[in-house]
Amino acid sequence: MTKDEDMLFDTIELETPSNTDTSVVDIIDGGAPSITDPEWNDYVMSLFTKKEMYDGNPLVAGLRRVAELVLGTIVYSGPTQVFPPQRDDHHGRATVVFTVEFENGMKFSEVADCWEGNTDDMFCAYAIATASTRAEGRALRKALRIRAVAAEEMTKKDTAKIVRDLSAQKDTSDGGYDDSSRMSDAQYNFIDVKCRQLGINGAILFKTIFSVDNNRKISKKVASDIIDRLNEYQRDKSTIPEEVLGYVEEWRNQ
Repeated sequence: MTKDEDMLFDTIELETPSNTDTSVVDIIDGGAPSITDPEWNDYVMSLFTKKEMYDGNPLVAGLRRVAELVLGTIVYSGPTQVFPPQRDDHHGRATVVFTVEFENGMKFSEVADCWEGNTDDMFCAYAIATASTRAEGRALRKALRIRAVAAEEMTKKDTAKIVRDLSAQKDTSDGGYDDSSRMSDAQYNFIDVKCRQLGINGAILFKTIFSVDNNRKISKKVASDIIDRLNEYQRDKSTIPEEVLGYVEEWRNQ
């Protein structure tokens, strides 16, 4: 192109149609379905790793990660109400309300409980912690709008049968439960954990302090009294009698 030809274009102004948007636009296509789409559940479930699943159900740790991945940063996560087991509740039921709040202002709360009828024995001694984890899982899956149940909410026990059996034991005269029935596994596990923490021989505690043979039938009421005594010992370790000191594994078989 000659110099004269080049100068011809100096006087030409290119016009843009008035209906054309010339602003810079960021176009991001994440490929994710809308949260209201039927495919949403499958999409979210595909984000969990194998280590974040147990028997087809997401673990709470995985729910936390995926929730932040999909919904944004969690700015608050914790129990807002805690109802510990009551002294007259020999089933050790604990209930927790848990709230999760995201940076964008979304807030989700859920409630869950833990007792010997809906929790595997190894976790019954940690009723409040287990109920809290379950409630957190429920809040997170509500936020994610998935149909799956958190793995921590599951149990190998037949809860429906346990509830039916308890209902059958109910005293129709006053609506109470039969405290004379055998100490539950949950109570035994709780006593064992406390004895281990305090360095107490459970067998000697039963025989010396409560005059009962730990190898024989022990009522739920007596077990509840023993739990109360162990809680007192935990509050003031100086009150623990020397003769009961010395934790022994499998003390129930002594």
